[in-house]
Amino acid sequence: MRHLNSIARLSRTASERKALLNNLTTEFFRHGKIKTTLAKAKAMVRLVDKLITFAKRGDLHARRIVLTYVKDAVIVKKLFEIIAPRFQTHPGGYTRIIKIGTRMGDAASMAVIELVE
Repeated sequence: MRHLNSIARLSRTASERKALLNNLTTEFFRHGKIKTTLAKAKAMVRLVDKLITFAKRGDLHARRIVLTYVKDAVIVKKLFEIIAPRFQTHPGGYTRIIKIGTRMGDAASMAVIELVE
């Protein structure tokens, strides 16, 4: 039974899912918004919000935790110095998902995920 197991499996093993979400999150912080499927966007929101909350703390331990998910040190520096101060007084909900229709090839629901201004 799947009671209280709310993680989206995304038809991948645990290591594949972790790598996918880490790469999507890295590219999201690099570009500010990203276009992906709705299921991946919903799974990614949880990780992005958690990482921004860690970045708001700003200490060395939080930086090391974020580095386990985002492998690019330049992106982590951008997250801590540019993105996190914008949300210092914001209590949560740092991202927005906008549905943009279906993909032509396989009719997957597509969405754009972006930071709330």
